[in-house]
Amino acid sequence: MATTTQIEWTDATWNPVTGCTKVTRGCDNCYAERFSERFRGVPGHPFEAGFDLTIRPARVAQPLQMRQPRRIFVNSMSDLFHKDVPRTFIDSVFDTMEAADWHEFQVLTKRSSLMARYLRHRYGAGSAPPHIWLGVSVEDSDSAVRLRHLRNAQASMKFVSFEPLLGPVGDIDLTGIDWAIVGGESGPRARPMAEEWALDILDRCRAAGVAFFFKQWGGVRPKTGGRLLAGQEWNQYPDARSSQELMPMAAE
Repeated sequence: MATTTQIEWTDATWNPVTGCTKVTRGCDNCYAERFSERFRGVPGHPFEAGFDLTIRPARVAQPLQMRQPRRIFVNSMSDLFHKDVPRTFIDSVFDTMEAADWHEFQVLTKRSSLMARYLRHRYGAGSAPPHIWLGVSVEDSDSAVRLRHLRNAQASMKFVSFEPLLGPVGDIDLTGIDWAIVGGESGPRARPMAEEWALDILDRCRAAGVAFFFKQWGGVRPKTGGRLLAGQEWNQYPDARSSQELMPMAAE
């Protein structure tokens, strides 16, 4: 478990599963795949199998051993709701998250329908507890259907990561969404993000009262383009620890 991270919107990362397979164009230049494949075939390395999907039971209890409350990004190197992750293993991850309720867990997926189905199975008519944040990735209008799955999901805290933002997202409905993250792609083949796409999401968040976090413009390196949007940093969180109130856009 990594107790520090360069991901701006979280404090730590926890990977009880690593590896994944691609589902949409947002996966094309996956940073996790790029990192993992560097170590394929290195004997004894955690990523000896590269980016092949790998279940890691020895890591399941790690958050219980960390007593200081943290925001923890779950499976930064995978997708917990990948179809090949057994439901019994997902159960064990949720068991840990429920028990370690002094943390806030951030679970992000592109398999939004599988997430919604799992939450129905686990919570029946109820919802996941509020310290388990459930989110989906949306990179353009073609993937915006994941938002509908999220709105209907049995989660108390719901968030969307518009990263990498590869196109306009269209007329999205943010009803019931608590938090939005926007970021451009980074890496050697990074695709550019247009300012108007990010500003449109900011406008929609302001109208819906959704906390807004602008992560990066992206580029060859994550910090190449900086973090300013409309002349300021946006570091809002969906709780009392927000670093700023919802603010109007800077004048053009």
